[in-house]
Amino acid sequence: MMEEDVILSHGHRESGVPPGLLRRWVAAAAGVLMACVVISGFATAADPPIEGPEFRLPNIWQGDLDGMAQRRLIRVLTVFSKTNYFLDGAQQRGATYELVEAFDDFINRTMKASRTQPIRVVIVPVSRDQLLPALAAGRGDIAAANLTVSSDRQATVSFSDPLIEQVNEVIVTGPLSPAITGIEDLAGMTIHVRRSSSYWQSLETLNTTFAARGLAPITLSPADEALEDEDILEMVSAGILPLAVVDDHLARFWAGILKGLVIHEDVTVHRGGAIAWAVRKDAPELLAAVNHFIPKAKYGSEFGNTLARRYFRDNKWVRNPTASADFQRFRAAAALFQRYAADYDFDWLMIAAQAYQESGLDQSARSRVGAIGVMQLEPATAADPNIGIRDISDLDDNIHAGTKYLRFLVQQHFNDPAINSLNRTLFALAAYNAGPSRIDQVRRQAASMGLDPNRWFGNVELAAAHAIGRETVVYVSNIAKYYYAYRLALEELEQKKAAQSQSDQE
Repeated sequence: MMEEDVILSHGHRESGVPPGLLRRWVAAAAGVLMACVVISGFATAADPPIEGPEFRLPNIWQGDLDGMAQRRLIRVLTVFSKTNYFLDGAQQRGATYELVEAFDDFINRTMKASRTQPIRVVIVPVSRDQLLPALAAGRGDIAAANLTVSSDRQATVSFSDPLIEQVNEVIVTGPLSPAITGIEDLAGMTIHVRRSSSYWQSLETLNTTFAARGLAPITLSPADEALEDEDILEMVSAGILPLAVVDDHLARFWAGILKGLVIHEDVTVHRGGAIAWAVRKDAPELLAAVNHFIPKAKYGSEFGNTLARRYFRDNKWVRNPTASADFQRFRAAAALFQRYAADYDFDWLMIAAQAYQESGLDQSARSRVGAIGVMQLEPATAADPNIGIRDISDLDDNIHAGTKYLRFLVQQHFNDPAINSLNRTLFALAAYNAGPSRIDQVRRQAASMGLDPNRWFGNVELAAAHAIGRETVVYVSNIAKYYYAYRLALEELEQKKAAQSQSDQE
């Protein structure tokens, strides 16, 4: 059977990231989970093995806002950093994340999208060097990652109005750095910088000036594209690298976190820059919509200033990354998600995403209808002979019961060879929320409407929106978004961890 479309594709086949599972769990450092073990599931002897759902990067699609509205999907490319986009346990956070969430609300209101069939604005984490090529190629629709507007970049993409203006690229030194008193002191030095960054272009321009003045050129050493500015600054702070080039607003924040950093405000390689979002050149309607959104979100607006305070002044996740309640709940539950997902043949990140949607991973949660715990299961359902777990007040038994019930739903209601493994899971999630009889009925209704009764997104979900309403559609969609973000996030963070390890060894 052909592999199913990506969960968030709305009926368009996707391709990109090859299947494969991360193999180890590494403790969170500086506000993000750096890697995870994804334990392969196994079936019992009585049950045939069922593939776990897999995700792929969005396929190549190019078009403007009207096509995105029709697809009900806008893909936002970004990168991981400890200020703009990171994971706090199972919760996505960061200035860029909150901007994208606000844009999601804005675009759905502006486009008057149906509450039962909203336009999905999905974050796709990539490495820095993939951002603009992936955008131009149609693997994303917006790039949002503290991007400086430059002439080189404007040749391939269009930039929005600025989110931040008057940004200077400054030199930052550490405790073991040579003395820097002026720009000429950089002559003959080696600076480690990402080739894809605006800093690289600025230093090349500076080298042209040095050549005209008879000064030795700066040697540009390409830094790994998985490393963010804060990673390079950590190496400067530790004495591994002599200096760094960084946007001044980032330099000021990290100088208050990392020991020994000195910002040379008067030694700049570029002045008066602008930070903006980027879109493809074939998307003027999307660009206009983004520009309509920018005044409400830019630095200086009420919302923009709130984000600046939250992530660039009072960032509690950087200062104490393991202290948050979200992180503590996720750490307490992660091993249980892995264990029971393996027992019942699910990807544990899917179970974690469902639990986050159900309760925010809060075992003390109680619903008005009597559902309890992380998995929000009713005690009577858990005690049913098919599940056989009588007390779900304990976190372990709660996650066990919820995962076992999800597998029961797959096996009893959606174990049809015509339904592929991904859609079996999606139907089971919908049934977990609305009840299996309702979903069986909605699948029949979808067939009568000329839709595919064996596919959730773009098909049965439309019948569910009509027959059930918004709740179940949004429930499945949210779980898909969380899972999609977790999978891509952990793969990207594993690459970053490998890059940091390699840099430490050099």
